[in-house]
Amino acid sequence: MSPAGTPDEGAGIHCRLDELLEARDMTLTALSEAVGVSVVNLSVLKNDRAKAIRYSTLAAICEALDCEVGDLLVRAER
Repeated sequence: MSPAGTPDEGAGIHCRLDELLEARDMTLTALSEAVGVSVVNLSVLKNDRAKAIRYSTLAAICEALDCEVGDLLVRAER
């Protein structure tokens, strides 16, 4: 395990945003409007390229998708 702040920070976490959006028949654009986060930033998160996420953003996404943090972010298979 590498210390915080190293280039592979966040590795091993998978964002299930795509699956949750599909299950709720919601688009990334609709989610963007609901939570006030740009489509580009949500796309970075969706594609597992985010280095960090604010708690307030995480809470807003979970509220909009009616899910828990553990439904959205999971440990990736190694």
